[in-house]
Amino acid sequence: MSSVISAQGLTRTFGSFVAVDQVSFEIQRGEVVGYLGPNGSGKTTTLRMLMGLLQPSAGQASVLGLDVARQAEQIRARVGYMSQKFALYQELTARENLAFYGGLYGVRSAGELDRVLDRLDLRAAENLPAHDLPGGWRQRLVLGVAIIHRPELLFLDEPSSGVDPVARRSFWDLIYALAAEGVTVLVTTHYMDEAEYCQRVGIMQAGKLLALDSTAALKARVPGRVWEVTAEPLLPALDALERTAGILRAGLAGDCLRIIAAESIHERTLRGVLAQAGVRVIALRQAATEMEEAFLYLAGR
Repeated sequence: MSSVISAQGLTRTFGSFVAVDQVSFEIQRGEVVGYLGPNGSGKTTTLRMLMGLLQPSAGQASVLGLDVARQAEQIRARVGYMSQKFALYQELTARENLAFYGGLYGVRSAGELDRVLDRLDLRAAENLPAHDLPGGWRQRLVLGVAIIHRPELLFLDEPSSGVDPVARRSFWDLIYALAAEGVTVLVTTHYMDEAEYCQRVGIMQAGKLLALDSTAALKARVPGRVWEVTAEPLLPALDALERTAGILRAGLAGDCLRIIAAESIHERTLRGVLAQAGVRVIALRQAATEMEEAFLYLAGR
């Protein structure tokens, strides 16, 4: 099967700064792939090279069988791009924004506008100016602009920044509905929980792609076992655990601690350490590895 996206050694430098460093990966049709990493890790730069908006300094990539360096205009005609800084025309209504951007792709049918408005449940907003739309509706309208020309591939750059959790969940339902129709999606995010929605996740740090795999496979790379500890007082408990041999990582997680410990560390060991530190254990249990722990392990390594 030919890849929808294929990158080999993709690199981008700005002077002496290496923004993307020897990135290689393949994405197949209909996949929803997340690109996870902090701001400045190279996620957006990678997307911009794949869109043909930036020339690679080294390496090569193809998108939909087209070379990103030589066929950028053809690529942009067949993909949808939702940028974190995308600007709607604030005085235009939702429908007018769709009509304007659709016209740039040669889409002028009222039926196509109706299709997108219905698809994204924006009928109630079609005659409202963009500046009056709540965050979740604005997000869906920007997605509507990205899919107005029925693209085969979607690039979504931090698409849910600044919207509430309910709107984010609704947005991901839309993404999977599009993927079910064969649309391929590459989405950048720094939200760990959003990575769970993706079929595969690439972890970016300092311009390098550290891993690209399913969330289950990424979590399985974390050595040892995860424990959740509720104790009083909490900070002395954290200090005692951080100083204990065999504790690979310890951190605050709300009103409890989450630690990653070597396989040789058992419950009685943890209770002994905490008792010696004068800490009262309220609850101590093994827990499943979370995506944040997988990211921190791979990035730290």
